[in-house]
Amino acid sequence: MSAAEAIRNRATLERFHTATNSGDPDTVAKAMDEFVAPDVRFHAPVPTGATGVAALKQVWEVLLRAFPDLHVTVEETVAEGDKVVSRNRVTGTHLGEYRGLRPTGRTIDYSEIFVLRFAEGRIVEIRGVVDVLAQLRQLGALPS
Repeated sequence: MSAAEAIRNRATLERFHTATNSGDPDTVAKAMDEFVAPDVRFHAPVPTGATGVAALKQVWEVLLRAFPDLHVTVEETVAEGDKVVSRNRVTGTHLGEYRGLRPTGRTIDYSEIFVLRFAEGRIVEIRGVVDVLAQLRQLGALPS
C-alpha cells in the first residue's frame, strides 16, 4: 500500500469522526454507509449479536441515545500501509438508558484505541479497546 493510500485512509477516518461528532444519528448512519464496508469485521464487544456495518450502526445508535452530546477527540493517529490507529478520548453526558442503567446526568470521560484496516478506501476491519470499566465507574454502576 502506498503512502498516498495511507494518507487517504487517515483522511477518511477524520471525515468519519467529523460525522460521528455531529450527534445526528442520520449523519452517522450515512457516514457508515459511505466509509465502512457492509461486511466490515468488527472485533469489539457488540451486545446485540449483529455483524458487519449493522453492528457498528447499532453501537452508535445506543451511544447517541444514551449520550446525545457524545464527542470523540482524536488524541493521536498513526497511518501505515492499510491500517490507521486512532487513540481517542470520549466525553458525554448520560441522558438516556445505557447498559441497563437509567439516565444519571453524569458525565463520562474515557479512552479508547482503534485499529482500522482499509481496502479500496473503506474500513473493512475494526479492532477496538474501549475503557468500559472507567465508563461504568463514572456512571456509578461499579465502585471507584
